Amino acid sequence: MTAIDLKTALIHRIAEIDDISFLQAIKTILDSKTNSEVLTLTAKERDDIMASKKELENGLFIESKDLDKEIQEWLSEK
Repeated sequence: MTAIDLKTALIHRIAEIDDISFLQAIKTILDSKTNSEVLTLTAKERDDIMASKKELENGLFIESKDLDKEIQEWLSEK
């Protein structure tokens, strides 16, 4: 039996189950084995990401090494 055959058989078997607690147990097992997590963003978070992308495209950023240099200069003045 190939992986595709096994997946198909499992899908059909799961579709026949009506026991909520059993289905939740299966979901828990599946959740522990999947490494892709869907991240749901709010509208504000999406807008903030898009605004940040535009700032990057327009060169409105500072390189980490340059920022470190600025911080060190600022700290040495104190």
